[in-house]
Amino acid sequence: MRRRPLPASPTVGPAPRRPPPNRGPHTPANHSAAGENRQMGNVTNLPPTMRALVIDHPGTPDELHVAQVPAPTAVFDELLVRVVAAGVNPIDAKTRAGGGVAPVIPAYPAVLGLDFSGVVISAPYAAFPLQPGDEVFGMARVPRTLGSYAELVTVSSLSVARKPARLSHVEAAAVPVAALTAWGMVVDLAAAAPGQRMLIHAGSGGVGHFAVQFAKAFGAHVIATGSTRNVGFLRELGADEVIDYTQTRFDDVLSGLDAVIDLVGNVHDNTGTRSLAVLRPDGILVNAPTGSWPTMAEEAAARGIRATGFKVAADAGVLDYITELIDDGSVRVHVDRVFDLADGASAHRLIEEGHTRGKIVLRVTDAPGASSGAASASGSGSAGNAEARP
Repeated sequence: MRRRPLPASPTVGPAPRRPPPNRGPHTPANHSAAGENRQMGNVTNLPPTMRALVIDHPGTPDELHVAQVPAPTAVFDELLVRVVAAGVNPIDAKTRAGGGVAPVIPAYPAVLGLDFSGVVISAPYAAFPLQPGDEVFGMARVPRTLGSYAELVTVSSLSVARKPARLSHVEAAAVPVAALTAWGMVVDLAAAAPGQRMLIHAGSGGVGHFAVQFAKAFGAHVIATGSTRNVGFLRELGADEVIDYTQTRFDDVLSGLDAVIDLVGNVHDNTGTRSLAVLRPDGILVNAPTGSWPTMAEEAAARGIRATGFKVAADAGVLDYITELIDDGSVRVHVDRVFDLADGASAHRLIEEGHTRGKIVLRVTDAPGASSGAASASGSGSAGNAEARP
């Protein structure tokens, strides 16, 4: 993803290009807080196995179960991170069911999960900007590595960044995949800017709630679709107009738009095809569920519309930009439900039902210094950011 300076707008404020704030010289951390013995990136006294949520083969959510698996070892530029919380994404459920990246999983039992937030256990070398004890978040490279539904994860230095200071680990684990997807679609491809009219479908979901906020931060006029219960939530996120799709067909009331962020595709009510009709000539449609609409390119070309799919990639530099927006209060993170690792099957059932508001997160381990009050967001799941601590 290309680098764009943060917007100079009343929402975000002047932000000239500069080195990302979280990747400068390292300030030594309180290593004892992480509870591990470390030596210049070499880890000692770690057990050979770890607790993880695994599948023995593709199947239903009931295939997910906790087991002891070999702990990963960091090599080359990788960091070893103790995972405090792991985000749950639709791609996780698709992979568990046999789709997604399941065909290239090298062996079972397999550990799924892309999003994580946690604490560095070992770093590639002594002068690396992130060191043992630092709180970080990022994306695992499933299936090239074990996933984040585990106590430990190894991650490339290009896929991890310092955790936003104002977020708990549970909140931070909700960010990477969804926010990087939204950034790529809204900022890099649709090029959100003042004066642009942008329609965002499913604006209250994991990707959607970031997309609405990024589009507003870059000055676009945002129109979002959502269900009746999410109309108020979408307005709180900053949407200028909200269309309740249970009451109004968006293509009956919109036309001449500059961009559509399509997080639905053609899986329901031909949302994708209908979206082409509301764009101006040479407008752009960016689609995330790329397998949902095989005729997208042909339909768009026939109307003189630009259309493209999007697949997310880990990018520590973009995570740093997103962290700036979160830490200055311009972007909020909404966690819908939090589940304990052992209840991962319930998390997968919920995400397969759809219509979640924001993100679903698994609590994997306790954060260093976490209080006992954090238990209020565990078990069968709790809603809202207020209970999403640590």
